[in-house]
Amino acid sequence: METPVKIFNCTQSKELSKSISEHFGQELGNVNFSHYSDGEFQPSFEESVRGARIFIIGSTHPSSDNLMEMLLMLDAAKRASARHITAVIPYFGWARQDRKDKPRVPIGAKLIAKLLEAAGATRIMTMDLHADQIQGFFEKPVDHLFASSIFIPHLKKMNLANLTVASPDMGGSKRAYAYSKFLASDVVICYKQRARANVISHMELIGDVTGKNVVLVDDMVDTAGTLTKAADLMMERGALSVRAICTHALLSGDAYEKIENSKLEELIVTDSIPPKKESKKVKVLSCAKLFAEIMHNVHHNKSISEKYII
Repeated sequence: METPVKIFNCTQSKELSKSISEHFGQELGNVNFSHYSDGEFQPSFEESVRGARIFIIGSTHPSSDNLMEMLLMLDAAKRASARHITAVIPYFGWARQDRKDKPRVPIGAKLIAKLLEAAGATRIMTMDLHADQIQGFFEKPVDHLFASSIFIPHLKKMNLANLTVASPDMGGSKRAYAYSKFLASDVVICYKQRARANVISHMELIGDVTGKNVVLVDDMVDTAGTLTKAADLMMERGALSVRAICTHALLSGDAYEKIENSKLEELIVTDSIPPKKESKKVKVLSCAKLFAEIMHNVHHNKSISEKYII
């Protein structure tokens, strides 16, 4: 007898979960949330999950309520005797705290990994982690998907002449080189110095962008300070156009205004995080089909390696 499959959503990823379930070919399961006046909440599965393989979909971007919601749902599934519990986390929040970069700070990403496992997750499915080594923080299987399988076909369809791939910082150079292999393009790298978190004091460009259509590649965009500064610098250095592709659109603070006022022609993102508002410069590509295909393969014990590009 085949193990039944059930898909549930956290509230912050409701629209993405609906789209994933449609591609998977199954309706979302019924989960109800009770709320107390002080802000506390309690999820409740309104159908049996005993012996089932369940997928709980929810990104864990701030506020911390999003993470707490995922943890409570995992715990509820464990206590309801689900057989396999997969936490589907399109955007793995707190991932920038993947190491001690100065004394007396936490390794937040490791803490989140342990919390997810303690809550009941038997498998983790996520996309474009800020640091690949976060996979090693888990003792459970991790399916680390790459949005390049969405972005690269889109870029090829655009058929940009004199294409050059760029990394907005030294840490993203590996990702930029990987994209350049599939796009047969040159690579340039931005070198930046920060005065403090989210504040850039100085930026320089390594490479020539004269007469090039540049595509900046990054895993996330938060305040958009780095991307917009890099785009303005590249246009000053003779680039024909500058676009950016970023998997996770945090877009906090005045990020939308920075993008609108910059020389960035277009920002292409996925729907791993629900968009806060619309912008003529921001294009959203859905990752629902990718997650649905991987979930299907995991359930049927099929290889997922063919879904990887980089």
